[in-house]
Amino acid sequence: MFRQLLPIITKEFRQIKRDRRVLAILTLVPAMLLLLNGYALNFDVRNIKMAVYDGEKSSQSRELVSSFLTAGYFEYTEHLTDYSMAQSLIDEGTVKLVLVIPPGFSREIISGRQTSIQLLVDGMDANAAATIIGYAQAVTQQYSQQIILRNLSKIGRKSYIPVNYEARIWYNPEMKSAKFLVPGLIAFILAITGVIATALSIVKEKERNTIEQIDVSPIKPLSLIVGKMIPYAIISLVAAALVLIAAYFMFDVQVKGSLVMLFFATLLFVCAALGQGLLVSTIADSQQVAFQIASVVSMLPTMILSGFMFPIKSMPLFLQIISNITPAKFYLVIMRGIVLKGVGIEAFWQQMIYLLIFITVVVTISVKRFKQHSV
Repeated sequence: MFRQLLPIITKEFRQIKRDRRVLAILTLVPAMLLLLNGYALNFDVRNIKMAVYDGEKSSQSRELVSSFLTAGYFEYTEHLTDYSMAQSLIDEGTVKLVLVIPPGFSREIISGRQTSIQLLVDGMDANAAATIIGYAQAVTQQYSQQIILRNLSKIGRKSYIPVNYEARIWYNPEMKSAKFLVPGLIAFILAITGVIATALSIVKEKERNTIEQIDVSPIKPLSLIVGKMIPYAIISLVAAALVLIAAYFMFDVQVKGSLVMLFFATLLFVCAALGQGLLVSTIADSQQVAFQIASVVSMLPTMILSGFMFPIKSMPLFLQIISNITPAKFYLVIMRGIVLKGVGIEAFWQQMIYLLIFITVVVTISVKRFKQHSV
């Protein structure tokens, strides 16, 4: 089998060398996609533009506004002289939050009674709106606690907090969304480039009418499939290394676990993606059709059904079942476990077994389809 594989591997490397577009897709495009998507995809909510309608203009209301500004999340952009201006600012997208302080705000505080403020939030982006409300609630609670402490000190009572907590955030203490997204981006990029590049492999043989020469040769279909996968797998591993290096320097994403285990898992995932691409190439008869099918079967499942962007557990049950045919779903568990948590194989051995099963099934189907074509 090795004597049959070597000529195929040599031939594929020569074709890749001649077709520099494929080489660019496998090496340069992943780093460029990481750069673009890494900076573009960001779930962090910062610099929230805020307007204030202060119906009282007292020292207490100014102190509340100052609490919002010093929190580090809000950017004071507008001071409203009329309450009716709030809707137009939110409709135009000028601000995301309007803080409304009613008249009599300080009088209620000084008298020890409860008072209310109003928060008008742009809810077009539900996730961002929930984050903004969370920030505003935290600022308001801190401001209220300061008032309680001052009132207690005036009557000579010591203040205390009955229940205190200390939060320790593991694996991503800075709470940067980039560290969560970059492993998913690596899976997304490798899936797209691997499937598309290899999907064009056998289709080229069909378009150039060299597939008949392969049919009459003593090369077995399994040797042909494996021989075509090996060069792309090697180049994809190099691309994965480049992406990891770029992620380290651009986003400070450090691999906390075993590099050997990381590249072994990446090799399995790359083989799964290459197997998908080869299966597509046995179905399509032209490079244009192969490219379209490869884009659909790689991009959409990896983006939607892998847990890269959306939590799988929050999906309907039938989508959770369908997501099991997406190898990126299981590779993401491995990738995030090794890169972010530094865990060993005991935490993701089930995902490794699934990738092995997926590779076996896809390669077997590809071999059978190629045999049918030969017959």
